[in-house]
Amino acid sequence: MTTPTITALRAYVPDSTGGADYHAQPAGHWIDDHIASPMAKYPEYRESRRSFGLSLLGNVVVEVEASDGTVGFAPTTGGEPAAWIIENHLARLVEGAPVTDLERLWDQMYLSTLYYGRKGLVVNAISGVDLALWDLLGKVRGLPVHAMIGGAVRDEIPFYATGPRPDVARKLGFIGGKLPLQHGPAEGDEGIAKTVARLAAAREAVGPGFWLMLDCWMSLTLDHAVRLSHALDGVGLRWLEEPLLPDDYWSHATLRERMPAGMLLSSGEHESTRYGFRALLELGKVDLVQPDVGWCGGLTELLRISALAESHGAMVVPHGSSVYSYHFVATRQHSPFAEFLMMHPEGTEVVPMFSPLLVDEPVPVNGRLKVSELDRPGFGVRLNPDRPLGRPYPR
Repeated sequence: MTTPTITALRAYVPDSTGGADYHAQPAGHWIDDHIASPMAKYPEYRESRRSFGLSLLGNVVVEVEASDGTVGFAPTTGGEPAAWIIENHLARLVEGAPVTDLERLWDQMYLSTLYYGRKGLVVNAISGVDLALWDLLGKVRGLPVHAMIGGAVRDEIPFYATGPRPDVARKLGFIGGKLPLQHGPAEGDEGIAKTVARLAAAREAVGPGFWLMLDCWMSLTLDHAVRLSHALDGVGLRWLEEPLLPDDYWSHATLRERMPAGMLLSSGEHESTRYGFRALLELGKVDLVQPDVGWCGGLTELLRISALAESHGAMVVPHGSSVYSYHFVATRQHSPFAEFLMMHPEGTEVVPMFSPLLVDEPVPVNGRLKVSELDRPGFGVRLNPDRPLGRPYPR
């Protein structure tokens, strides 16, 4: 059987409600309600992350077509700038290659963009292409992605929920609830007191045994993070997530030493490639890494990051990215659970993360997802034919 080749790489931009970018939610959504950020030290940018441009780039959908007519796709963030990179740079490397050449193509995309890439927007674009290539290969072979990366090591995946209502998350069967931090260093001791009160109320609502975590979204200073971690010691916090600027690996290590015993330090949502995660693990001494498969370099690079983390005794729990991380989590012993982002505006109902952009997207039931629900070829989801997609840079 002749191996198909890649005949076309295309990049589309959906409208602002396309569903691929969880930052681009309507006003009033909990995701944008007074969540601490690095910009929160400026009062005019404290109430909303949208105010400083978080959702400006928007979404991009990458599509790859093979010579046998098979089409693979994947969404990520980056909008028109990412679409331009994909169509005008990455396409020249990908088109004409066998659909099986994922390692070579990743290497060429990364090396050819080093002079203006390495992290951020360019790696987002590479991630989207890589995920689309995995989707294509799975469809060509008639296999789900998890079967191509080693096979499942568990029959079902347990989830924790990220959202404003851990009490609801517990009732829905999740193993834990992760709250967004609302008050950063600029709000001083009063902000710490408010955070402690909020977490204490959450603990009272969920009772013992249910995990509580706090997502700080890169917003803290080292001193504030140390003080906050000790102030929260009494509520049984499982981990403190992404408290510091991602490039300050050394402060991560100092924080790890000064945090209360038993509280884990996690980070990595805004880190990328094995090189960044090597620094986070070796210099930062984190206990748990949380790469986003749509931002860290795609599945090809996530597999390398995973092996690196395992050699350091660290768990890998990808930042919520629906099926694009579920296939990975199903296959790795040191990824014992997954994150589910509560996309409902009040965080009180389980809804698909990428709706309405995707259809056939599985969601956990009673906080768990059977791996058998991931058995369709590729990543097992389809683009919604009713959602308009524009191609800003056709060739």
